Amino acid sequence: MSAPKKVVLAYSGGLDTSIILKWLQEEFGAEVVTFTADLGQGEELGPAREKALKAGVKADEIFIEDVREEFVRDYVFPMFRANTVYEGLYLLGTSIARPLIAKRQIEIAHQTGADAVCHGATGKGNDQVRFELSYFALDPDIRVVAPWREWSFKGRADLVAYAEKHGIQVTADKRGEAPFSVDANLLHTSSEGKVLEDPWEDAPDIVYQRTNSPESAPDEPQYVTIGFERGDAVSVDGEELSPAALLTKLNELGKVHGVGRLDLLENRFVGMKSRGVYETPGGTILLAAHRGVEQVTLDRGAGHLKDELMPRYAELIYNGFWFSPEREMLQAAIDESQKMVTGEVRLKLYKGSVNVVGRRSPNSLYSLQHVTFEDDAGAYDQKDAEGFIRLNALRLRLQARRDRKAGKND
Repeated sequence: MSAPKKVVLAYSGGLDTSIILKWLQEEFGAEVVTFTADLGQGEELGPAREKALKAGVKADEIFIEDVREEFVRDYVFPMFRANTVYEGLYLLGTSIARPLIAKRQIEIAHQTGADAVCHGATGKGNDQVRFELSYFALDPDIRVVAPWREWSFKGRADLVAYAEKHGIQVTADKRGEAPFSVDANLLHTSSEGKVLEDPWEDAPDIVYQRTNSPESAPDEPQYVTIGFERGDAVSVDGEELSPAALLTKLNELGKVHGVGRLDLLENRFVGMKSRGVYETPGGTILLAAHRGVEQVTLDRGAGHLKDELMPRYAELIYNGFWFSPEREMLQAAIDESQKMVTGEVRLKLYKGSVNVVGRRSPNSLYSLQHVTFEDDAGAYDQKDAEGFIRLNALRLRLQARRDRKAGKND
């Protein structure tokens, strides 16, 4: 395969991607275009531009973009309409960010005439799969460069030596092994590796960066009301907010009350188990609130079907199939279910917990007249239940008679 001529690199400006940038130039003689996405990771992105310029990237081929609104509106919110969790617990904060980064890389490649894209994911993880499945779904002929599967570096010492040889700044904390690796965006933080590799040992306090410990959270609960329109959150305590601003607000509330911590031993798509420690304060509140508004607006059949589809939908996102036809088919069904999911949910936040304590909607399916223990004014004839039960019991009675008869003949 011929060497790529021009490569769009997913670039953070950190040590690894700075080394990758130089390696692309040295190994292939390729021109490099950098793309840095502001996903709400909380880092200063200005230095990435200066580092890219110093590395020889043209000024008009350094792309640093604030994609927080697009991230929440077009990726996080559609996922939350399905109440999506992987393996019953994980809110997919890393998984859902990768398709957006990949999409912008492909768009920039087309814009700049690049013939390849590059990511910094390792050959052991899920992210390599997520990036590359997205790349190929959007451009089946794109060349993909995955340095961790191609270069000869064996570990951190090799990277530092290469950086020093090529004048790449290495901060003091990067000369030794980092205690754990971190990925962050507006939805969550993810920590893996090193001090977290023994699944029996507690995660040390330094791992948690986005939430107070539940033990140190306020002794008084806080109540919050979240408004929804057609399945998406639109307001907090009556204040209308944009998608990114709303998630930021919920993150702030969740941080104070220690909401959203998860220590998970999960099954990676590539076949191994790994331990991840996640903090998803706003997302945890949002998930509880969305389920709360569905409780009052969603028909039983539709709600139960959504719950059956959700694990498959979650697995598609976790495994990197955001741009697959089956994910889009499921999304269409999920979005159809949300047309009447409008209303408000009141929640109580207290020492790591979030509980729905109230819900109301102009589209409510809750009928007090039918459910009341008091006089229902003829809304429901309790005698109808007898026929309902006898019909549902028919097959059970027939089986019981057969089995009793068979038992007598033994």
